[in-house]
Amino acid sequence: MFAYTLRRLLQMIPALIGIVVITFILSRVLPGDPAIVMAGEQATDDVIAKIRMDMGLDKPLFVQFFSYVGQLLQGNLGFAYHTGHTVLSDFATRFPATIELTLASVIIAICVAIPVGIIAATRKESFIDHISRVFSLIGACVPIFWLGLLFIYIFYSILGWAPAPMGRISGDLNPPTHITGLYVVDSLMTGDMVALKSSLAHLLLPAICLSTGTMAIVARMTRSSMLEVIGQDYVRTARAKGLSEAAVVGKHSLINALIPTLTVLGLQFGGLLGGAVITETIFSWPGVGGYVTDSILAADYAPIQAFTLVSAILFSFINLAVDLVYGLIDPRIRYE
Repeated sequence: MFAYTLRRLLQMIPALIGIVVITFILSRVLPGDPAIVMAGEQATDDVIAKIRMDMGLDKPLFVQFFSYVGQLLQGNLGFAYHTGHTVLSDFATRFPATIELTLASVIIAICVAIPVGIIAATRKESFIDHISRVFSLIGACVPIFWLGLLFIYIFYSILGWAPAPMGRISGDLNPPTHITGLYVVDSLMTGDMVALKSSLAHLLLPAICLSTGTMAIVARMTRSSMLEVIGQDYVRTARAKGLSEAAVVGKHSLINALIPTLTVLGLQFGGLLGGAVITETIFSWPGVGGYVTDSILAADYAPIQAFTLVSAILFSFINLAVDLVYGLIDPRIRYE
């Protein structure tokens, strides 16, 4: 297992190098000049040239690239000119919000989709099965931006059940004592029930909105995997031995059907970390998504490059963790 893990970590290096190169090139060929954005349209050519020199944009591309790589090797993700802070400090402030939103959406998807997939598989062609397939199709097809606006209109504007879609906690409350940066976790750890209630209320609606696509995919994958496993000889043997249906489904079927589902969950979790931009924008969630959007509009290269690189690293480690969990679920799997 150690050798396999080490080999996978070494395989990440060429992929990360490729991501660094591609992101650098794309950020330079896209339209927009950060010097002009910073100086303003009325700025003179001398002012723009001075800003370009201060940002190092007047140097050849290969010099800029090696300078950027040298900063990365020192742990420096660059400077965000549109905020006036280092990218690392901006990420430290905003990334916990994105992680909290993503974790909540994945937990909701798991708690809903896996039971739905199991019920649909064990009751194939029943009314519940047909309903689950319809909702899975709808969840996979409905755009998140439309669903988010619909949620806000219904649950905030009409019913008044949800707080205003702005921030992670009510404006009249202080955030919980910073420990992990995740408001729900920090509220639980410090026993701040008022902050916990407010942070959960603000988190629930965007998390449900973000989880809809994942729920649809995981439910369909769980159903398909369960149907395949239920038809195996060892499951029929378990039933013939007189085991209860709960034991047959839970011990003999579900465990063996989880590997494809875990693969999808890993891919979805990595995708959600980098793809929560729309949800964060609609619900004014102060995560990395809105920060990167502002960086794109300002043609600020460093935050965009850093976000792509960090997302790729997280995605790689999540996939590695999923592969390692395979061996815990199915002892037949061996890594050579």
